[in-house]
Amino acid sequence: MDVQLKLGNIHQEQTELVVLNHWQDAVQLNEAAVAVDSALSGQISRLIAYGDFKGRVQETALLYADDAHPFKRVLIVGLGKEEKLNLEAIRVAAATAARRVRDLRVNRYATVIHGEGHCGINPADAAQAVVEGSELALYEFRELKSEPEEDPKHVAEMTIVVADESKYAEVQSAVDAAHKIAAGVYLARDLVNLPGNYATPTFLARRAQEIADELGLVCQVLDRAEIAELGMGAFLGVAQGSEQPPKFIILEYNAGRDALDTVVLIGKAVTFDSGGISIKPREDMDRMKGDMAGGADVLGAMRTAAALKLPLHVVGLVPATENLPSGKAYKPGDVVRAMSGKTIEVISTDSEGRMLLADALCYAARYKPNAIVDIATLTGARAIALGDHAIALFANDDDLARRFEAAGQATFERVWRMPLFEEYGERLKSDVADIKHSGGLPGSAITSAYFLSKFAKDFSWAHLDIAGLVSTTTDKPYTPRWATGLGVRLLVQFLRDWSART
Repeated sequence: MDVQLKLGNIHQEQTELVVLNHWQDAVQLNEAAVAVDSALSGQISRLIAYGDFKGRVQETALLYADDAHPFKRVLIVGLGKEEKLNLEAIRVAAATAARRVRDLRVNRYATVIHGEGHCGINPADAAQAVVEGSELALYEFRELKSEPEEDPKHVAEMTIVVADESKYAEVQSAVDAAHKIAAGVYLARDLVNLPGNYATPTFLARRAQEIADELGLVCQVLDRAEIAELGMGAFLGVAQGSEQPPKFIILEYNAGRDALDTVVLIGKAVTFDSGGISIKPREDMDRMKGDMAGGADVLGAMRTAAALKLPLHVVGLVPATENLPSGKAYKPGDVVRAMSGKTIEVISTDSEGRMLLADALCYAARYKPNAIVDIATLTGARAIALGDHAIALFANDDDLARRFEAAGQATFERVWRMPLFEEYGERLKSDVADIKHSGGLPGSAITSAYFLSKFAKDFSWAHLDIAGLVSTTTDKPYTPRWATGLGVRLLVQFLRDWSART
């Protein structure tokens, strides 16, 4: 969808449809609605007075104008209670409107900036939320459909109308940023939606090179021999069961700019996870094509960081492999040696993600980063502990944790910090190796993170466990079914906030 910005008044827009908003249970109309209501001879006022529209979250009402007006339809969307307004409420309102517009087969529409000036929300932040909510709501994945859509519905253009000329420049900047952020989320969603026979490690490497070529990043892809030469025995242990060659993908933005702060992002990319020898139950195993969502998030975030021209040196590391059972696969009880030289006793081959991340964390040290962040669909225990509404955050640095908490509130990709008490390490003691890679079921999200912390102890480090959050079976306002792209906006906001503080 093309997003335009225009200085003017919504009631004068010549378009197929205009979008307004209304607070829940409010009697008075806002300024934009008053002007449109006057043009419609009081239709909006009567709708509200008669109780046919309450302004609740995700509530909409549609009105029609006659030929004397520049617009044909008016869509009113509920903002909920004014005192509860935040950026997420604006995203939801914009998303609700966008999907209703699409259902109406409207090709072009104009909208106000929902919520600007209320509850301390400035127009630029509100505009960014409008664009994010609208664009993400209209995402569709049809790449593998062989038949054309029987009843296609497509929104080609959204115009955001700005009434205050003094705010135009900052709103334009926010709109441009939001469009680039949405593109990063689209990339991550596309990659997660692709099945494992398409989105192989080789495919991800090729996609990373395309991003580098498009936006001027440096891309390097290490093959099995080069991975082995580095001593990444943990990564190769997982990879040895598959016929698909593993790839260690390195994307670097602002390479060589030593004066800039360096942040390394690491994304787990198991392009299909059967569990290996410790094979998973057959039910829902098809969902394991999404076990590369952390890697997809890193590719999406790297693309957006470059598009936004952030003043940071950002490195994206994506260890990519399948995890399959075979005569060559690693086994429970095996001992492998990580890049750091630390030996690891394998307890379950279905605890494979931390093996990839361990070697990637070791590799990240060569950049002498200010911070290392890994993101992964690591443990089902995250969902047991936190359900559907929070990313599990682990960090060895309080300031880094606070940065992610702030970024999570801004994006509504919220995090909840979990402990890393030394006592959890007791469950990882091994009789035959330096460390076990799994401590069993109790506290397993925590012991898994504690395992990773042993490979990141010399740097400021955060671990984001997004298991169970990267796909959904039901439509949400700006998240259609299946891939959510969750994590991209969080990482990008974290990087933008870091840039603003340096």
